[in-house]
Amino acid sequence: MSAEILVNIGAQETRVALVEGGATQEIYVQRTARHGLVGNIYKGTVKRVLPGMQAAFVDVGLARTAFLHVADMLNPEPPDAPLPSVEKLLREGQSVLVQILKDPMGSKGARLTTLLSIPSRYLVLMPFDQTIGVSSKIEDETERARLRELLERIAPQAAPDLLQRGVGVIARTAAEGADETALSADLAFLMRLWLGVEQQAQRANSGELVHGDLPLSMRILRDLLGTKVERVRIDNADEAKRVAQFARVFLPDLAHTVEAYCGTAPIFDLFGVEDELNRALERKVDLKSGGHLVIDQTEAMTTIDVNTGAFTGHRNLEETILKTNLEAAGAIARQLRLRNLGGIIILDFIDMKIDEHRLQVLRTLEKEVARDPARTHIYPFTELGLVQMTRKRTRESLGHILCEPCAACGGRGNVKTVETVCQEIAREVQRAARLYESKAFLVLAAPNVIARLAEEQAGGLAELEALLKRPIKLQAETQYPQETFDVVPV
Repeated sequence: MSAEILVNIGAQETRVALVEGGATQEIYVQRTARHGLVGNIYKGTVKRVLPGMQAAFVDVGLARTAFLHVADMLNPEPPDAPLPSVEKLLREGQSVLVQILKDPMGSKGARLTTLLSIPSRYLVLMPFDQTIGVSSKIEDETERARLRELLERIAPQAAPDLLQRGVGVIARTAAEGADETALSADLAFLMRLWLGVEQQAQRANSGELVHGDLPLSMRILRDLLGTKVERVRIDNADEAKRVAQFARVFLPDLAHTVEAYCGTAPIFDLFGVEDELNRALERKVDLKSGGHLVIDQTEAMTTIDVNTGAFTGHRNLEETILKTNLEAAGAIARQLRLRNLGGIIILDFIDMKIDEHRLQVLRTLEKEVARDPARTHIYPFTELGLVQMTRKRTRESLGHILCEPCAACGGRGNVKTVETVCQEIAREVQRAARLYESKAFLVLAAPNVIARLAEEQAGGLAELEALLKRPIKLQAETQYPQETFDVVPV
């Protein structure tokens, strides 16, 4: 299925949407004040070794110490040997080169690994692992054999010195069909990059960033290469030029797809992405049949409940239930990607008495989830009629990024953060500027939102005024809830 990538560049955040078949499948948000850390390499210092947990806390310069488990560390023992104790691998005060596996989430620090990996277009370099492998998502055995044979042949030619030191390489899903020239160039680039990382690591101080991942607007092209991208539209001309230049060097077959978006409507209004994003923050998801899902995300797990709602069917109860569950299976797979829900997920489908119906629902769920780039595992129905599944989580969910616990309800629900509301106000002012020939705009919002706009967001507000060539006035309304605001042309 062909896809389109929409990139919205703001003063304080970048948002990216993947649209397939006219429907939003994935949304990424990266903010200047809250940059994603997954993939970053740091020079850390071991602060505390925990023998009972077979882990250690490592200071990498973040607000909280990060967590390093022995299973995520280089193992000097043979592959089939049991894991060594953490005391044999680490000591307090030791310097260690680590990479972030998972961003800090809630009260938990980042998850680390010493098994470093550096991705590029087709390949992933494993500096401390002699593995030469192929992504499990490439299922064709002939293609897997071809790629493995190519890598085994070109790797010694690309960097014989590094390979003698134990560097490995894995072919990514995007490598399917790639020729020898492309793979060789990709591997040579990765080797040069790793030599630079090694040199930087030797000079770095403790808690210092050694290697950072690409900006979101460029990283998304690399990470979504398995998708047939027809067009990449960016609503900032300068960023579009930078991304196009990056694509010409590293992703030449995608360079022609990158273009600056010059439409009058905000780019996320295309395909209803803005509306889809807002719906992705709600608990209830309506199904076309009249049924609905109820999604509850907790720190331990996510639960999804399926209800028939207003749907009563046309034949009998069992067929009504089956139809609703089949529709729900497809909706669940999409919502997992859209909201980036990970970890343990419990699905409570409507009870089915017929075993064949249960198998149909499971097969449908597996088929829909197969398109998800995140690793998932689905288990059969339990005796209680629940489906358990896991989805690999490496970054925070959309809800955790855009929302915060609601002070009014004691943390039982969520409201949009002040920063999120400020960004929405900026977009609403731009939208109003296209519709009204007013001399100025008056923004009415909750006092804490107005304070944020007047102080921390003052620079961005000034840029917006310069862009629109009209002043923006602010007025605090004590009766307004945090998410409520009005933009009035004056």
